[in-house]
Amino acid sequence: MRARELKSFIELMVEDLREPLFIWGPPGVGKSAIVKQVAMEKGLQLIDLRATLLDPVDLRGVPIPERDETVWLRPSILPKDGRGILFLDELTSAPPLVQAACYQLVLDRRVGEHEIPPGWSIVAAGNREGEGVVFRMPAPLANRFVHIELEPNLDDWVEWALNAGIEDEVIAFLRFRPELLFRFDPVRFTEKAFPTPRTWEKASRVLTVFKKKNLSLDGMFFEVIRGCVGEGPAAEFCSYCRVWSKIPTFEEILLDPENVRIPDGLDVQYAVVTMISRRVTKDNFPVLRRFIERLEEEMQVLVIKQALQTVEGKGITQTRAFVEWASKHANLIL
Repeated sequence: MRARELKSFIELMVEDLREPLFIWGPPGVGKSAIVKQVAMEKGLQLIDLRATLLDPVDLRGVPIPERDETVWLRPSILPKDGRGILFLDELTSAPPLVQAACYQLVLDRRVGEHEIPPGWSIVAAGNREGEGVVFRMPAPLANRFVHIELEPNLDDWVEWALNAGIEDEVIAFLRFRPELLFRFDPVRFTEKAFPTPRTWEKASRVLTVFKKKNLSLDGMFFEVIRGCVGEGPAAEFCSYCRVWSKIPTFEEILLDPENVRIPDGLDVQYAVVTMISRRVTKDNFPVLRRFIERLEEEMQVLVIKQALQTVEGKGITQTRAFVEWASKHANLIL
């Protein structure tokens, strides 16, 4: 399932379904991030429990005597009221005894005498076998979940990245080299760093700092990026960052959209498309349209598609320029 579809399903689950959900996927594809995004957008509380850090007793609580009986103090990590998501992350990396302690929690929404409030949903996530330190999930626990497998998808990642502050260079590079969004082979895995949506986000933060400090994008920059995404992808990305010196600035495009130079090369045009789509608004689109229509049709559709995925760009549909462009290119956008 793609990230966009998974997000929609989690929203449905927390609002109506309330079935326990397990998200499977390789490292770094965004399992945890999607759960957190849903909680934030829906105004829900989020309790993020790292199963690898738990002991079985952590869920049951501490026993204390009360008259002639033993009672269990409610663990502070369990929700008491309100609405939210109880997120059991890295569950498949937890020892079997911890997984066994989750049986009653997942199926009956309680541990001993401690009940989970009705406004809470239970979501768990973990890696598949062979993708790190993973214990086989016991059949009784597996049977309690709805299982969804998350696969990385570039279009979904770009839609998120355009609104998450990811640097233009990273988005454009991955449009040009989509196979590098995620590359992990657990059988042949030798490098400590490898490209995933999570590590490209780290690389973007590194680039932001280097640009802010006006530091060289050679030498130390390459070493740090290599530490994020691995040597091969880092070498390609650092070379791609030099491409940006070949593209016109946004201001130059606005000043002379019909005559400003369009650089040659597919890699450079991806850079132009990303730079423009990030900055399109309903106010400047009538001018930018004159430049956009000079691009190859494939690039025109891509810049419009990406613009519509941004908060400011959605407003261009209200302009006459967009209606005219859409009518002219209806065969491409259907």
